[in-house]
Amino acid sequence: MRCPYCDSLDTQVKDSRPTDDSAAIRRRRVCPDCGGRFTTFERVQLRELVLIKRSGKRAPFDRDKLQRSVQVALRKRPVEPEQVERMINGIVRQLESMGEAEIPSETVGELVMAGLKALDEVAYVRFASVYRNFREAREFGEIIGELGGSGGGETRRPAGAASRPDGASGE
Repeated sequence: MRCPYCDSLDTQVKDSRPTDDSAAIRRRRVCPDCGGRFTTFERVQLRELVLIKRSGKRAPFDRDKLQRSVQVALRKRPVEPEQVERMINGIVRQLESMGEAEIPSETVGELVMAGLKALDEVAYVRFASVYRNFREAREFGEIIGELGGSGGGETRRPAGAASRPDGASGE
């Protein structure tokens, strides 16, 4: 493993242990040349996945990019990092177990939306707005309506919408 500080190729593993969910190995390393210390993670990769984008272009699947996009949707939300890691690990396992080396990007997007819907509804709406390329406020209402359909929120929303024009909702 190359040292991120001095680019030396001769680094030593000082400590190895599995992560909390046992999905990866965490290794503490030290560089004998510069003394720099850093951590690496080792994960099992069943196969090289390639995403087929909407434009038809192919790109290698990037777990870090998936994690970054989920983190953007979850920004300032009360969700534990371990929950996010479990969700991402689950998505990657599902993709790898599909048996296909080439996966449509829409499949990844739908898996992320399902995971976020179960994890945090606000993050789900945020992600959906970018993923589905919302252009009007009505589209937000539709996706929120999907969320309300499973609970009691749908009945409250039309009542609030009806009361707004006559001013009764604020008093």
